[in-house]
Amino acid sequence: MYKFFRSLLFKLDPETAHHLTLQLIRLAGIVPPSRWLLEAIFAPPEKPVVAFGLKFKNPVGLAAGYDKDGVAIPGLATLGFGHIEIGTITPRPQPGNPEPRVFRLIEDQAVINRMGFPSQGSEYVQQQLNPALSRGFIDSLLGVPYRKKLRFLQPPRSTVLGINLGKNKETPNEEAVFDYLSLLQSFAPLADYLAINVSSPNTVGLRSLQGRDAMEKLLTQLHLQRKIEQERLEKRIPLLVKLAPDLTDQELEEAVGVILETGMDGIIATNTTLAREGLSSTRRAESGGLSGKPLTGLSDAILTKIVKKVGGRIPVIGVGGIMSPDDAKRKLDLGAALVQVYTGMIYAGPGLVREIVKKI
Repeated sequence: MYKFFRSLLFKLDPETAHHLTLQLIRLAGIVPPSRWLLEAIFAPPEKPVVAFGLKFKNPVGLAAGYDKDGVAIPGLATLGFGHIEIGTITPRPQPGNPEPRVFRLIEDQAVINRMGFPSQGSEYVQQQLNPALSRGFIDSLLGVPYRKKLRFLQPPRSTVLGINLGKNKETPNEEAVFDYLSLLQSFAPLADYLAINVSSPNTVGLRSLQGRDAMEKLLTQLHLQRKIEQERLEKRIPLLVKLAPDLTDQELEEAVGVILETGMDGIIATNTTLAREGLSSTRRAESGGLSGKPLTGLSDAILTKIVKKVGGRIPVIGVGGIMSPDDAKRKLDLGAALVQVYTGMIYAGPGLVREIVKKI
C-alpha cells in the first residue's frame, strides 16, 4: 500500500510532502481510534535493549530531522520505534536556509538536504513537550488544556525520547557553548537523553566544533552543567555526540578521544555526508548533506572505526543508509547498540521499523 502513497507523495515537492505526512501522523496520534489502529498495524515484537542507562523496547529509533519541533511524538510512537529523537532544536527561532532545500535522488534512493536547522526555537518545543507551559494545538481545536485533561495525548511511556541540540546560525562558534548550555538546562527535565549536534554540514562553521580543542571546551562545559542539572532534577541525563561521516582518521581519533575524556555517554554515527561519489541523479550537484543508500558504506566504515576506538566503554548508535532490515542488522553486527532510520522510511515506508525489529 505504501508504494501507492509514495507515488502520490513523490509528485509533491519533498518539503511539502514531509510537512503533509508529519501533520497526518500528528493528527493520527491524538485521535484514539487512529492511534490504536496504527499501533495494531505497526507494532513490532518486543526486543528490549539497555543502553546509556535507559531501557529501549527495541533497538530501532527515528533519527533527528523528521520531527524538528516535537509536534508529532504520540503519532510517531505508534509506528513501533524504540526511541524517537526530535530536533535539531536551536535556542531562538530561525527559518533555516532558503527554499528549495530538499531534493530527492530517486535513482540513487537518496536525499540531499540543506535545511540549516529550521526551528521554532527552544520555548516552542518546551511547550509541545510540557502541557503545563502551553494551551497549544489541541486547545485551538477543542478548547481544553493541551494534554492536561486529554490523557490519551501523552506519548507512550515505553518510547524513549531523545532531543537533538544545535546552535543558532548567527551564534559565532566562540559563543556556541552558551547556546548548548541554554538548551541543556531547558530540556534536561523533558528528555531521556540529549544529543549534541556538531556535525550538520548545513550550518556554516558548525563542523569545526568537531576539532579537538573546540570540542573539548564545549563538552567539558556541558558535562559540568549536566552534573548540576542531575543533582537538581535527581535524574540521570545521558549526553550523546553526533559525528560526521567525513572526518579523516586523525580527526575521528581526536573526536572520539575527547568524547571519552569528557565523560560523554555515547556517540551517534553518523550525520549526512558531503561526498557525492557514485551518484547517477541529475540532482547530485546540489549542495547539502546526502543521506540514503549512497551513505550506507561510508557510515558503516565510520561506525566500525568508532566501535573499535571506544572499545565497549560507551554505546554507539548506528545511523546512515539504513534502507532495509539487512542494513540495520549489519550495523548491529558491527557493534552498534541501537540504530536510527529516516531516509529509508521515505523510500520503504513506516513498515520498515517493524520489519527491522523482526529481522534482528
